[in-house]
Amino acid sequence: MTIQHYPNNRFTPENSAILLVDHQTGLLLGVQDLDQDMVRRNAATLARTAKMFNMPVILTTSAEDGPNGPLIPQVTNELPDVKVIQRTGEIDAFDYAPFAEAVEATGRKNLIIAGISTDVCLTFAALSAVDRGYNVHALIDASGTWNDAAQTTSIARMSAAGVTMNSTVGITAELQRDWKNPTGEELANLYADLAIPFYQTLIALRS
Repeated sequence: MTIQHYPNNRFTPENSAILLVDHQTGLLLGVQDLDQDMVRRNAATLARTAKMFNMPVILTTSAEDGPNGPLIPQVTNELPDVKVIQRTGEIDAFDYAPFAEAVEATGRKNLIIAGISTDVCLTFAALSAVDRGYNVHALIDASGTWNDAAQTTSIARMSAAGVTMNSTVGITAELQRDWKNPTGEELANLYADLAIPFYQTLIALRS
């Protein structure tokens, strides 16, 4: 089991990759523990973050041609050139060799993972990643599941295995580290556009 200790082992754009697991149109309809629009916005925030920091990003789906549906457009519109890894029935994404190989090929040991559902798609991928020696941040507010109990038990299970719970703003701020870095203004605008819309007011006041 590996556990990340901040601040000595921070996630950075140079040592991390983003994995979005099963953010599919059908599955999102069942999300009841969080606001569905917030989940969409946070998933899109992560997709745009990958572009902003030039980070590896992996997209995967399950039963895309069935009831789960395709990836939500909020993600695909941000990453039109990223090929989606369509699994053939494997529930744990790491059980599908092309997915596991794609993660390994990034060369990154720090993984930022979000998925629908929290208790299946996110949890299984996070647990498998830890078992394979990766350091994992699970983004609860960019995921979602069927009820509060499922979310609570998932957080407990992942935490016990050494997965770090985090939020979309939390991880993107850690990646940014300093507002004076070149992407500072772009991240502020990303917050205002998607992750925390109230931030637009702060930008306006600053202007």
